[in-house]
Amino acid sequence: MSLLTNVMDHSLDDGYAEAAARRGETGRSGLPRTMRAKLGLALGLVLVAVVITVGAAEARISAPTLAKERGELIDRIETGNSNADELARSVDKLRGEVGEKQRQALEKHGGAKADLVALLSGANEVTGPGVKLVVDDAKGAAGSGGGPRESADFSDTGRVRDHDMQRVVNGLWESGAEAISINGQRLTALSAIRAAGDAILVDNKPLAPPYTVLAVGDGQRLSTAFQNSADGQYLHVLQQNYDIRTSISAQDSLRLPAAPSLIVRTAEPIAGGSGKGDADTGKGTS
Repeated sequence: MSLLTNVMDHSLDDGYAEAAARRGETGRSGLPRTMRAKLGLALGLVLVAVVITVGAAEARISAPTLAKERGELIDRIETGNSNADELARSVDKLRGEVGEKQRQALEKHGGAKADLVALLSGANEVTGPGVKLVVDDAKGAAGSGGGPRESADFSDTGRVRDHDMQRVVNGLWESGAEAISINGQRLTALSAIRAAGDAILVDNKPLAPPYTVLAVGDGQRLSTAFQNSADGQYLHVLQQNYDIRTSISAQDSLRLPAAPSLIVRTAEPIAGGSGKGDADTGKGTS
């Protein structure tokens, strides 16, 4: 009982009581009491105030400079974009002029067969029946990953690859297509379909999915022949195994644009050719 009474009467430890007494002697404010200490504190406060003031002044002075530099950078970007747009328009204009000169040359040297030569070279727009084939990535297709289609021939990511489009186009040519375009890009004998990273390039122009392939020809016959071909079956396998989305339909009328300027550096026409290699191309296009 005496222990409990002592605890109740002296709940605060003696050490705490001594510390409280010393604090009461020196003052509870904690401020320095000597003149030297007070001067040191005042000097420190003055230095802090000077630093804050100088920092605020520098920020106020540098703000217009930063805003000016930002404005100049924006102006440079806008000027660069404007120059790029102007150059693109110039390229399109020059490409049109080159195409027109090519058509004139075809008319001059092709004679009565100028239209056929222009059609075969892709120099003119074409219209006619055909098929519309749409190839798209699988839903939720992601970037590259490991798996059986990660080799040179396959990719298990559900994304359409350049070699897939190569097989599609070659299958359409083999099935009887007379003119083909992908996403509005006309193909010719010199067209190339290749990859740059995950992008598919057609004649060095990047395309984005879905890939719409238009092929002029005998619509229903072309559709049936392609689906029964090895390349059509290959596309069917991609659809069944990797969820790549495809659809094909016969069309009564298609319009394909002219190809970009076709530059031939090696081939030369034979003067006064006998035309023994001529073949009947039919009248499926105009």
